[in-house]
Amino acid sequence: MLRELDIRLLEGEELSNQERARRLVPKLRALADENRVVLALLLAERPRNVKELQEATGLSQTLISHHLRPLREQGLVKVMPQGRSNVYALCCEEFGMPVRWLASLAALTPEGAQACCLSEEDDDV
Repeated sequence: MLRELDIRLLEGEELSNQERARRLVPKLRALADENRVVLALLLAERPRNVKELQEATGLSQTLISHHLRPLREQGLVKVMPQGRSNVYALCCEEFGMPVRWLASLAALTPEGAQACCLSEEDDDV
């Protein structure tokens, strides 16, 4: 299934490049692991508990918890107590921030804007 995203680029945000980098790097670091990206993709489908994540990935409970921790610490995943277990869900608003910043960075050049940002003309294709 192909989905187009309408990404609102960040224009004129009052942060320096240094401050943007300081905020972006920890989130990217939390995602810089294949297992964490797999967990994020699973949580993007729907909220899940650790047992469901174990069954979907084949990872141990300890390893799932190990990989969820940096995602939680960066606010990319939230945890909600439910009975005797916890349910994890993707925090879409926090997840969108690095996406918008990276898309804005790519859009600074004409080639990058063409690659990541659809124009109304492109919608007709």
